[in-house]
Amino acid sequence: MLLLRVGDSLSDQAKARLEKVFATDDPTGKLKAAWEVKEQVRVLLRTGSLEDAEPAQEHVEDLVRESKQPETTGLWRTICRWWKEIEVLVDTGATTGKGEANNTSIKHIKRTGRGFDNSANYTTRIMLRSAAQTTVNHP
Repeated sequence: MLLLRVGDSLSDQAKARLEKVFATDDPTGKLKAAWEVKEQVRVLLRTGSLEDAEPAQEHVEDLVRESKQPETTGLWRTICRWWKEIEVLVDTGATTGKGEANNTSIKHIKRTGRGFDNSANYTTRIMLRSAAQTTVNHP
């Protein structure tokens, strides 16, 4: 779990444990390289302007090339494919989080419905669930 935590928020003790893991359990350096790529992607996604994003993107690319791993190379290809969307995130801060949450709720309704065959009832349940969530979130 230590590898999944945000590097900036690690305590001194956690940083020491992480360095020990890299020193003792990562003789090839691949684990540390992948962790550094992950951390730099976080930096990239946190940038507040496209001017700041460009050098952060270049740094990710450099780390990926240095790591020479298929996993990080695949991540780099994904970043390149989604770059326009990443630019929107950096520029506006807008995400698809609310839409994804709504889709998850709808899928849950569908799963618990166990074979709805009446689309009007299905639509009504979705609308009622949405209204109930809106009421709870915005009293």
